[in-house]
Formats: sequence, structure tokens, C-alpha cells
Amino acid sequence: MDIKRYITPFSVTGNEEELAKLIEQDIKPYVDSVETDPMGNLICFKKGEDSTKKTMLAAHMDEIGFVVTFIEKSGLIRVSNVGGIRPINSAYNEVIFKNGTKGVIVLEENIQPADINIKKMLVDIGAKNKKDAEKKVKVGDYLSLSQRVTRLANRRYAAKAFDDRIGCAVLAEAAKNAKKFKHDTYFVFTVQEEVGLRGSKAVSNVILPDYSVACDVTLTYDTVGATPGEVKLGGGAAIKIKDSSVICSKAIVDRLTALAEDRKIKYQYEVLVAGGTDTASMQTAGGGSFAGCISVPCRYVHSPVEIVDLKDIENCVKLFEAFIEEGLK
Repeated sequence: MDIKRYITPFSVTGNEEELAKLIEQDIKPYVDSVETDPMGNLICFKKGEDSTKKTMLAAHMDEIGFVVTFIEKSGLIRVSNVGGIRPINSAYNEVIFKNGTKGVIVLEENIQPADINIKKMLVDIGAKNKKDAEKKVKVGDYLSLSQRVTRLANRRYAAKAFDDRIGCAVLAEAAKNAKKFKHDTYFVFTVQEEVGLRGSKAVSNVILPDYSVACDVTLTYDTVGATPGEVKLGGGAAIKIKDSSVICSKAIVDRLTALAEDRKIKYQYEVLVAGGTDTASMQTAGGGSFAGCISVPCRYVHSPVEIVDLKDIENCVKLFEAFIEEGLK
């Protein structure tokens, strides 16, 4: 799995088309059809052995980022957040605009730690003044932290936006590796998850799945000072029990557990106190579906240095393969 390939494209919420093209290239040989809906969701369909039931597997393509709101006389650029930005995590990092312009994101001078917020952040592209800056960027332009991947010890990697590009990579890999498809299966790569699960709400109500499983990242509790919790890096695929937006279907949790036990796939259980995923919108689409989530453990979520373990990713791929092949019994 080429992690860097999925991290590189610009994909701030509302600008997912570049990543969608890459995913389509990778998955097209292994599915029967690929289409894009009006919102930009990439919908990849594979006919199964049993077409009386529909399975939807989802991962979101968008990442958190920024949008230009104002350009100062000095040429420094004011921005607003797109999704759940933590200003202290993003300050003093390199950024890149969708048009390729580079800059750095900084804080106003002499700001006190307690006063740090998005309104006190500025982007410096090296412009001499407002007129000079406007040659490169304009109000409404999107930007993200610069793309980079760092290989660490023990097959672990650090990068921004593993949330949720790694989920996209997991689903694409599972589609490639699956030996059979129990039910008609929809691999859906959604848009605008970071601003309210918007893409998955729309597409779920079109597909109306019987069974649905999301793939997203989840917090770990294995760092110094972390809130006590079960999920840890290297602990295996995280089978979600609940988060603040969903209580997963017991049938899905039990089935994923049984498949992991049967195939000797390393797993752990996830109870996420705050946060949500596309699972919530899939569960409530139409008359409802049996819904769950397989999560990739991730340290420092929504920061420029999110860390994942390749072994966990491989276990997530295997568990999705198992569910695709055997379905819900």
C-alpha cells in the first residue's frame, strides 16, 4: 500500500476531486461501475453473489483545512477554518493553496496562549502588500497544511490528513483483495464529512443499504497524559461500539468480532467519547441499516503529525475483506 500516494492530493472539504480521480484509477479494475454524484461522492459498485441485500462501505475523502476570508494591507492573509481545526496544532507550519501557492501559517504577534484562536491566525506568502498578495490568492481560496509523510520506527508513519485518507486506502485495498462479494457492495468515498457528514447523508439515502460499515480513524489513549481508554497504536483494527453520533448495531459488532476471531485478525474495541463518522448517516438512511465502523487507531488526530501503524492498517484491510466475502450471517 502506497501511503504517500493517498496523502499527496489536495482535498480540503469541498475540493475532493483530485483524490477522487486517484481512487477511481486504483479501484476501477476491481468493480463493475464507477460514478460521481452531484455532491462529488465517488460511488463504486460491485455485484455480489446475493443481490437481495446491499452493503455500503464508506470512507471520507475530505480533510480539514482553511479558506481565505480577508487580505490585510500588509499582504498577510486572514483565514477561517474548514472543519475541526485546532489552532495551536496548526500554527507555524507550512501551507499550500489549491492553486499551488505556498506560505506559512502564523499567529498575531505577542498573543497570549489563552487567546489563541482561528481569528488570530494569519498566512504569510511573502507578499509585499495586499496588491502583491492578490496576484497569488483571493478571498474564497482554499488551503491546507503542506503534504508530507515521515516514516518512523516499527512500521509507523506520521503525516497530516490520515483522517481519513487512510480509510480510503483501506477500502480500495480491500476491494482489490476480496476473493468474492457476498452481497451487492457499494464502496463509497464521501465528501464533506468534516463539516457534518453531508456527503454520506445524501448518498446513503440513495443507496439505502441493508448493511453499512465505515472506515475512519479513531483516537488512541496510549500517550502521556491521555484520558484512560482502550484503543492503542498497534492494538489492531478497532471495532467501534459507539461514539457521540452513533450506537453501532450489535449484529455488526458481533459479526466483525467473530470474523476477526475466525481469521485471527488482531482487533480491539473502540468507545469514542466525542466525535463521529459516516456510520451515523448510513445507520439512519431510509428505514435504517445495520451499521458499524472499523477504525484505524491514530495518534494526534487533527494535527500535522497524525501517527498510524501499518500493522493496524493491514488488519483493517483484512477485516473488511472478511466482511465483504462473508457478509452478515
